[in-house]
Amino acid sequence: MSLVLPHQRNSWKQLQRLADQGVPHLRELLSDESRSATLQREAAGLYLDFSRQSLTPEVLEGLLALADEAGVLDHAQAMARGEPINATEHRAVLHMALRGSHWADAPWGGAVNAQVNDVLNRFCAFADALHQGRWNGHTGEAITDVVNIGIGGSDLGPRMAVQALDHLAGPHVRVHFVSNPDAWALHALLRGLKPARTLFIVASKTFTTQETMTIAASARRWLLDGGVPEPKLNRHLAAVSAAPDKAAQLGVAPEQVFGFWDWVGGRYSVWSAVGLPLAVHMGSAAFKDFLAGAHAMDRHFLSSDVRENLPLLLALFTVWNRNFLGSPTQLISCYPTRLALFASFIQQMDMESLGKRTHTDGSAVQIGTGAIVWGGLGIDAQHAYFQLLHQGTHRVPVDFIGVRNERTPLSMADQHHHVVNLNLRAQSQALALGRSADDTARMLRDSGMSESEVQRLTPHRSFAGNVPNQVLWMDDITPQTLGALIALYEHKVFCLGALWGIHAYDQWGVELGKTMAKDMEAQGH
Repeated sequence: MSLVLPHQRNSWKQLQRLADQGVPHLRELLSDESRSATLQREAAGLYLDFSRQSLTPEVLEGLLALADEAGVLDHAQAMARGEPINATEHRAVLHMALRGSHWADAPWGGAVNAQVNDVLNRFCAFADALHQGRWNGHTGEAITDVVNIGIGGSDLGPRMAVQALDHLAGPHVRVHFVSNPDAWALHALLRGLKPARTLFIVASKTFTTQETMTIAASARRWLLDGGVPEPKLNRHLAAVSAAPDKAAQLGVAPEQVFGFWDWVGGRYSVWSAVGLPLAVHMGSAAFKDFLAGAHAMDRHFLSSDVRENLPLLLALFTVWNRNFLGSPTQLISCYPTRLALFASFIQQMDMESLGKRTHTDGSAVQIGTGAIVWGGLGIDAQHAYFQLLHQGTHRVPVDFIGVRNERTPLSMADQHHHVVNLNLRAQSQALALGRSADDTARMLRDSGMSESEVQRLTPHRSFAGNVPNQVLWMDDITPQTLGALIALYEHKVFCLGALWGIHAYDQWGVELGKTMAKDMEAQGH
């Protein structure tokens, strides 16, 4: 079936008319006391408040009509059936299959499930041996430090999740990450470790990624220089790869090579053996809870209609802000410290997927596609770049992410938590409402300021507001809720690809840089 370009759809044209007419300021929209109650959704332990998106009922209906006209949820079923929706590489897109045995009725069939569960059981058993202090190095001493060597999707996902679930760390082993081939990055980590008590996981699908293999070769040399006999390297090495022969050349025993498949993109692979460091960190039972949380969001995505579907709604709001309100960036602002790396993780997932200027039919896009995704910790940001959000010339939509409960074992933890969430709510409201010139002048007069000073300072101390934002809450950061949160954004990316008519699962720009680096090296540069 031929592609109907997004901007040629009737619903797109109607949305453009609504945008041209103008949407009331969020001050006006939020004056409706019933708005907040009607613009809330929940799924898989996540709660979305989108009352501060710049939406009228007419805009929301137009966006839902766009989802129907684009057939987004039909496309999702095609993905679930294992159809090769990654058409430029003739591959299926089956990261949902990595949730393992939670898919007893998998639409992609039992053969894929059997492969996934076989690898899952193998790497979980290995992870538990490390997590429980039962894996010994060449001297018989237990391994106490596991270092993951990988880059991109082989680093960002497990690194983020290990930090987010730090409270579940076992007592026997610490997990570390290195991705940058800069020598200092590896040296700074290794100078605090002992070779006899260290195991490296090398994560590379092909075992040819230049950055990863440079670090792996150096780690191998460090083990040898530290007294590990070459025949005993297998006690200190594991690999996540589809190239077991190349892993063997490094010294990895075949039973410690854990594979994955070409229907998994790196940025969607934390659920696979790429998540081995996370399983080592918190044990296989918690890792399977992590998969269960993602599975719950999968079920919601595939079975919910457009009005209740969280991933689809997030995607539609992005389309509205990106294509009709002229906002080319998207900020992710996490308030729990444990989610400090979440924005960086989603940045790769989103921008590597949606940074495309060609439609699926090969024609050049005539609309904005992937937004510039950025962000970090909200409290820190309030004292840095939030000034630009409040008074700069860019309109930056924001995803606020918060946790309702606090379980940190610290005497004043409740007070800490109150301050954090108070600031989250205040920033969300302040960005939406701003402060008008009249209200600012009134405030300054009430403070006793002279009229001349009021007139001079009012322009500087007024805030336009009307910044679209939404808040995602979870009760706690658990393996289940983190799994659901990641899967939410995975499915949002899928929906955006379908809405924009672009391929979201290839990354030829990334490949170009790799190819050029190899060519330059071959030429002696």
